Amino acid sequence: MPEITAFGWFHTIIAILAVPAGIYTLSKYKVISSAQMAGKVYLILTLISATTALGIYKHGGFGIAHGLAVLSLASLLLGFIAEKTRIFGKLSRYAQAGFYLATFLFNMIPAVTEGFLRLPVGSPRVTILNDPLLQGTHLALVLAFIVGLILQIRYLRNESIETG
Repeated sequence: MPEITAFGWFHTIIAILAVPAGIYTLSKYKVISSAQMAGKVYLILTLISATTALGIYKHGGFGIAHGLAVLSLASLLLGFIAEKTRIFGKLSRYAQAGFYLATFLFNMIPAVTEGFLRLPVGSPRVTILNDPLLQGTHLALVLAFIVGLILQIRYLRNESIETG
């Protein structure tokens, strides 16, 4: 496994800081929004993390992590558009919630992958990408995303019933 460069460390630290910011925002507000200070911090950290991920080429070319970074940037953009313009009409709040939540998933997949491939130092838990532990963890993240999205939809539906 290649050593981490200074740029890689910067990216890693920003990406790690985004995780508790996202968890805090979701636990306190149920959805991520740029109107919340915590949401704004999460979105900015995610933007920096996804952008810097595009400059890391430890395997020599464009890879899965780069694709996830592109998906994260697209989700940030679409979530922001849904939040600010209501382009999706009555579904804009749901689109905002879904797109912003997707950025959390797109951050966590490479985070756990790198964690398993690098830790513990000298004897990593996983040595190949198709390891069943890693695949099971990825599946768990996708399932957590689906459950989280369902909970957000229910929360937003109940919120609109109470205010409407």
